[in-house]
Amino acid sequence: MRNLTALARQIHASAAPDGWSLDVLADLIAGAGANLIAPAVLFFALGAFAGWLKSDLNVPDQVAKTLALYLMLCIGFKGGVEAAAAGLSAQMLSAGGLGLAMSFAAPFLAFSVLRWISKLDRATAAATAAHYGSVSVVTFAAASEYLRAIGVEFGGYMIAVLALMETPAILAALVIVGGRAQSGDLGVKPHLWREVLLNGAALMLVGSFIIGVLTGERGMTRLEVFVGPLFQGALCLFLLEMGLVVSRRMAAAPRLNLGLVGFALIWPVLGALTALACARFLGLSLGDATLMAVLAASASYIAAPAAMRMALPQADAGIYVSLSLGVTFPFNLLVGIPLYYALARIVWG
Repeated sequence: MRNLTALARQIHASAAPDGWSLDVLADLIAGAGANLIAPAVLFFALGAFAGWLKSDLNVPDQVAKTLALYLMLCIGFKGGVEAAAAGLSAQMLSAGGLGLAMSFAAPFLAFSVLRWISKLDRATAAATAAHYGSVSVVTFAAASEYLRAIGVEFGGYMIAVLALMETPAILAALVIVGGRAQSGDLGVKPHLWREVLLNGAALMLVGSFIIGVLTGERGMTRLEVFVGPLFQGALCLFLLEMGLVVSRRMAAAPRLNLGLVGFALIWPVLGALTALACARFLGLSLGDATLMAVLAASASYIAAPAAMRMALPQADAGIYVSLSLGVTFPFNLLVGIPLYYALARIVWG
């Protein structure tokens, strides 16, 4: 990591006065280096390493679920407090509208690409596409911490955008499959709508956000210790468990081929570029645009798998969970977040 930092300083020193691209490259290298030695990322690597070695290191399922709920409570509540302080703004409405549109449209494009580059059946391709239209709460949390660490401000209302982008992609996948259903085999089960709309993760996120809005700074004063200093430690423990899950899931994913892995690496970057272009057009700030790019580039591995297991049980979970959790999630965590920030800086000039 010291070598990366030294390289970044050398590029800064050699940059011409108008060499903004070299400055951005230097920042990207420095950002990637700082991100790679962040405690949360290192704990993720530790979990992946332990899983690869078949260690008996384990985080009990109930502990992992509790940590996930805690993280969503903190993210939602803090976002609500910040949104209450900022008030309703044009940027908030623009970001929310953009998030909804991208989350619903992305699965249709992803589905076409997946069917073109692979031999996935219709149900598995639609379920996979839904994961890439929905979003990852943990990736969002890591990106938020990254921006705070480098002093880039963003709107608290971005947590509301995150919540808005959870479910449209799942609905889009149902439209994709339902549109060609010839029999009850591919039909949508009625109770799925309850699962989608009352999904526990989304409900916790939205509920905490509303509580944050209603209680504002007064609520933050009471919960400051719970949602503040403890957050980083919980994130580290949760990512340790994620590393274990990723390494074990990848070892049991024999159907993954080069085309699908390439999709899981290239699609997020294309999504981020699209989000940045739209965010620039709408006049969002640099921090908001970076988080919008992260959301567009992330893939769900909590809400979408739960919904797809119920809606499309014939779809191969070994494909969509392995791609979203085993390929895209670590790529975004290790490389994607600083890359999207660097791209945002280029777009914002």
